[in-house]
Formats: sequence, structure tokens, C-alpha cells
Amino acid sequence: MSYLNMNDEELMPVVVELNVLLADYHVYYQKLRSKHWNIIGKNFFDLHEQFENMYNDAKVKIDEIAERILTLRYHPLSKLEDYLKTTSIKEGATLKTDQDMVENTLHDHKLLLRQMRKVVDKAQAISDEGTIDLMGAYIRELEKTSWMLNAWTKNTSENLKASIVENAF
Repeated sequence: MSYLNMNDEELMPVVVELNVLLADYHVYYQKLRSKHWNIIGKNFFDLHEQFENMYNDAKVKIDEIAERILTLRYHPLSKLEDYLKTTSIKEGATLKTDQDMVENTLHDHKLLLRQMRKVVDKAQAISDEGTIDLMGAYIRELEKTSWMLNAWTKNTSENLKASIVENAF
């Protein structure tokens, strides 16, 4: 019995894209764990804690994405082998500088955001408001985290685009 009032065939493209996002998040999660374990240097305390916060957030999202797929009455991918075949996020070297770790994380954020937007596009096509709402919150949160990480990569001597700020008022 369908409690969703949505056609199973119409849901399939949403489920496919959610499974890609699930695979992406699994690889992203493991990469964050590796960064948390392997960070060294002057930024150790800040980044060690930040990577932990991020992988804890990713762990929650992994569960929520899988549960959304189940809510849509399909089964999520659940084998590491399938995640690695499906994801667009690539594993990389574990020993990197703090700057490289943050820049790599920002690159992964681009890929996650791109995949989230694919999910939204498929969900909008069939008026799947539950999935759209979930992705909207994820996009907002990841964009904010990306902004903060990007700010961390800047030198304090770099100025904001003053001309834009001055011309805005």
C-alpha cells in the first residue's frame, strides 16, 4: 500500500540520485575521519576538532539519506564496494598539509552540493516535498561550512572586496 501518494516509477530517479549522494557521503565521511586522525602542525587543535564535527554531521546525514530512501519504499546501497563504484568523490593521500586537507574538503563540498542539486531537480519533477526539504537543509548547512573553511584558507592580510562593500551602501 502506498502511503506516499507518489508513483513508484516516478520515484526511481530520485532514489537513484539519493543512492549516489549516500555513496558520496560515505566516502566523504571516511576522508574526514582520516583528516581528523592525520592532521598535524600549528592548526592541529582547530582542524582536529573541526574535522570531528564534520564527520559526526556526515554520519547523521548518512543515516537520514538511507532512511529517506527507505521511506520512499526502496533500499539504500549498503556495501562499500557499491559506494566506491557509485561515488564521484575520490579517495586520496592521507598525509597532506592542513591547507591541502581543507582545500580537498572544499572540493568534496562542491561535489556534494552538485549531487544534492541533482536530487532536488529529480524531486521537484515529481513534487517530492520531503526530499526537497531534506536537501534544502543540507545545502544550506554545507554552504555555510564551506564559507567558513574557505575563510580559514585566506591570509589575514587579504581584504574583503572593499569596492563591492563600499558600493553597496
